[in-house]
Amino acid sequence: MNVHVNRNTVRRKALLLPFLALAFAAAGCYTFTGASVPPHLKTVAVPLFEDVSGFGEAGLREKFTQKVIELFRNDNNLEIGERLTSDSVVEGSIVQIVDAPQVITGNDIVTTRKVTVIVRASFTDMKLRKKVWEKDFSNWGEYTQGQQTRAVALETAINRVAEDILLETVSGW
Repeated sequence: MNVHVNRNTVRRKALLLPFLALAFAAAGCYTFTGASVPPHLKTVAVPLFEDVSGFGEAGLREKFTQKVIELFRNDNNLEIGERLTSDSVVEGSIVQIVDAPQVITGNDIVTTRKVTVIVRASFTDMKLRKKVWEKDFSNWGEYTQGQQTRAVALETAINRVAEDILLETVSGW
């Protein structure tokens, strides 16, 4: 009886071995492109983003542009440069900001609101004279009526959109 159990065990292992070998071979075929910017790109210009949202927030385009520049500086993949001399350019427009009710109580009282920022941006490789990507980015921040201000939620949304633009730029290769 012991011999019979050992034969079944041996058979199962013999069948399992080719599957494991195939799995290891397939794993070796996978490659990760990583977050590396092409070596010919050393600098990026970030001109002032336009604000066509009509939201009426004073200094919004300057605040957003400065956040994008700050994130690129902290990331260290590309140095910030001037538009005329940079290897690449990130530019765009704040196209829409929505401040909408998020949580409404049973008495139709709004307790939480959501601020959504939508930015249309592009990244251009000036060395190759090629637009690498152009897309809309959307992200949000929430605030509770009476506790947080709309400005905090707007800043959260701006930070998130700026981070999305950075990530698309440095890891979209």
